[in-house]
Amino acid sequence: MDFVTVHGNDAILRAACDAAAGDLGILAVTVLTSLDRADMEDLGFEADVGAVVLSRARRAESIGCAGVISSGHEAARIRSAVSQRFRIVVPGIRAATEAGTDDQKRTVDVETAFESGADYIVMGRPIRSAPDPARAAAAVQERISAWLRRAS
Repeated sequence: MDFVTVHGNDAILRAACDAAAGDLGILAVTVLTSLDRADMEDLGFEADVGAVVLSRARRAESIGCAGVISSGHEAARIRSAVSQRFRIVVPGIRAATEAGTDDQKRTVDVETAFESGADYIVMGRPIRSAPDPARAAAAVQERISAWLRRAS
């Protein structure tokens, strides 16, 4: 299935699901991984980031979305609150040694993302910015394969 990401506002999600008519899977963006609690407060939100993410995930599923985009920090809570067919896509994947080295504030590594319930991961900058991007991508693939062998 092909997916498209949409802001996690209920009215926007309903319109997107209606327009997609089953041809596309709508993924609701919960809270950007570049935002932490202080950023949310600056934006006028006084709720816990995890609570906002979980609320948006539950509502997205009830509206008919295929899944959500969410930090790995919230993936386990989402996984336990939604059906197994509801997809969790985790962006902002970083090696533990890369945490906090760019604008991404709520990051996890490959293994933690999948252990927490991710169905897919998004890893851009660590591959794009590597001295040898093809080698970096192959190393990530090997980490995913190793995790899948352990998980089986």
